[in-house]
Amino acid sequence: MSLMLEEARSAPERLQAQWQANAKSVAELGRELREADPRGAMTVARGSSDHAAAYFAYLGMKRLGLPIASLPPSLTTLARAPWRVGGQLAVAISQSGASPDLVATQRALAAGGARTLALVNTAGSPLAEVSERELPLHAGVEKSVAATKSYLATLAACAHLLGAWIEDASLLAALERLPERLAQAASVSWEPALGALAGADRLMVIGRGVGLAIAQEAALKFKESCAIQAEPFSAAEVRHGPMALIGPGYPVLVFAPPGPDQAGLLELAEWLESVGAKVLLAADDGVASRQLPLIDAGHDDLQPLSVIQSFYVMAAELAVARGGDPDRPRHLKKVTRTL
Repeated sequence: MSLMLEEARSAPERLQAQWQANAKSVAELGRELREADPRGAMTVARGSSDHAAAYFAYLGMKRLGLPIASLPPSLTTLARAPWRVGGQLAVAISQSGASPDLVATQRALAAGGARTLALVNTAGSPLAEVSERELPLHAGVEKSVAATKSYLATLAACAHLLGAWIEDASLLAALERLPERLAQAASVSWEPALGALAGADRLMVIGRGVGLAIAQEAALKFKESCAIQAEPFSAAEVRHGPMALIGPGYPVLVFAPPGPDQAGLLELAEWLESVGAKVLLAADDGVASRQLPLIDAGHDDLQPLSVIQSFYVMAAELAVARGGDPDRPRHLKKVTRTL
């Protein structure tokens, strides 16, 4: 078994540990943020962590009505932007907390007046040291180059933070039950995807709303772990130009979990099939046309975690089926020290 597969399957256990370890501190942080009432928020991240930041941003804008933007670190490290961010929240996300550009950006935002928070999996990291507050991910040591359990731990921490911030009892209760749902999600079979993608060299991954962040993450994993050129799109944008790529048999993975976005995603999947695409539809048992089963996460805002949990298991297996090693992707290291 690859480290990627082993670590992906361990995510439910790590999320249980995170919930127990962070419950008190996150409740306190939620109270602080309600009292501070930030005027806006920014995220600072790279790679999988940036996809987690996109989840935080969408969910935060949806539930708080607060503008949240992703800041390119190069605005600090190369352009030397004169940040004026008083009254705003800067959320930096990193598995290692060691990338110099993230550390420099968080330090500059703090100097520009922002309240700073770091979501980090490595204790005592440079990123945590330059932030006012740290929210540990408690994902445990992640040895595989491909982030899996740390990504899921980051999504859970983001949802926990927002649930405490807005005092959403239903979201917090669903988070407490989430590990058992993810354990089910890790055990479902996505065998049809293995057969359809074993010889693929390109595909689209489609999500929408709070689920777009996992389409982005899945596309990255297809690239780094399976050597497939995969591109993520929102269901609302795919007909604006990307559809010109679709030819007979072109593979398209559509994530359509339960929730307000599902109807539109199912309609798009049906249309894609009508123009010749090879559609792999991931949906719950209520959707008769689905090829890839999904486990209901128990709350609309948590559905992306269930989806990506099932996806990670399939992606690790697909990498091996294609003759690769998901733990040793070409040219990549675990920690990327971007300047």
